[in-house]
Parts: sequence; structure tokens; C-alpha cells
Amino acid sequence: MKQPIIAPSVLASDFANLEREINMINDSQADWIHVDIMDGVFVPNISFGLPVTEAIKRHAKKPLDVHLMIVQPERYVEAFQKVGADIITVHVEACQHLHRNIQQIKALGCKAGVALNPHTPVVELENIIADIDLVLVMSVNPGFGAQKFIPNTYKKIESVKKMIQASGSNAVIEIDGGVNQQNAKLLLGSGADVLVAGNFVFSAADPKKVIAGLKAV
Repeated sequence: MKQPIIAPSVLASDFANLEREINMINDSQADWIHVDIMDGVFVPNISFGLPVTEAIKRHAKKPLDVHLMIVQPERYVEAFQKVGADIITVHVEACQHLHRNIQQIKALGCKAGVALNPHTPVVELENIIADIDLVLVMSVNPGFGAQKFIPNTYKKIESVKKMIQASGSNAVIEIDGGVNQQNAKLLLGSGADVLVAGNFVFSAADPKKVIAGLKAV
């Protein structure tokens, strides 16, 4: 089994010491920095926006994996690219014209991802899978950190993997929500490539050790 891509989510970090937290990720075995953007409309919470993302980018030495949990993401994609996003993921549930949204992201030079909420069927990806770089499978309901992992996620990953293989897509599968040392091996065995970990990393006494543990699964 190949090594997973590990993407610590700064949503769970200490915002009062953001530079320190980003430097910890820089010095760890993490591959990406996951940035959750919430608008209080698409999800029942507000996280942070462009200024904080720009501040993260100033210190980041690893790609910014920006997850837009917002309505009308097409209004903000260019702005997030300008402040440093390398990967931009939008939700299928939030996009009326998903193909157009994906083309917009790619035209800006970013990798394009599509996220699925827990209730959203995999078939929603059928007509877009060949055009995207990443599928983000939400393993909790989006909006808050430290939620309990939804076990149906394993079956969903398997379905996405089959669709990717059947279409010839090069998309990777990212999992976001409730990821820890106990379920990481099963997630990877089901077909996941990228593990987002927030509270599990940042609540640990030694976050770099936790990241290394996930990388070694």
C-alpha cells in the first residue's frame, strides 16, 4: 500500500498561534495544509476567509488544500487562488453549474476537487469524474470539527474508487472528518489516498508524532 497524503486541517489549530501551528506542519511529515472555509449559510458555522488564508500562505511551505463549504463558490474561487490556494474543492450540493465551476478552477491553474456530503450519492459525480483532480468524501456532516466518523464512508469510498477506475480518471480520494489512527488503515484499504485530520492532530501532545503515525499506516 502506498503512503497516504496527510493534510492537517488548520480549523482545529490554535488561531492565536497560527504561525507556530503552520511551522509545525511545515516541519512534520504532512503533505498538504487543509483549509476549511465556512460561510454560515451552506454549513451552520463560520470559520475564516481570505485574510486568514493569505496569512497561512505567508508561512506555509506545503500546498494549500482549500475546501470551500460555501454557497456560490464561483464568486470567490479567483480570490482564493490569489491568496495562495493550490487545490480548490467545491461541493456538488452548492454548485448549479458544476462543470463550469471546475473549468473555472482549472483555468486559474489550481487543481479542482468536488466534495460530497454524507447523504449525497456517488452517482452525482458520474458526469464530472473525468474532469476533476480530487474527490472529497465527507465522513461527517460538514460545519464543525471533532464529530463522530460515519461508518458508511467505507462503502462510499469503494464506490468512488470503482467510478474513477471505470472512467480512467486520475482523481485522488480525500477523506475529511473523524479520521484517526484507528480508522486510517481501513480508509486506505477502501481506496482513500488523502487523509484530512484536524482535532486528532492538534489536540495531541505531540502533533508531529501523530502525523508521522498516520503517514506510516
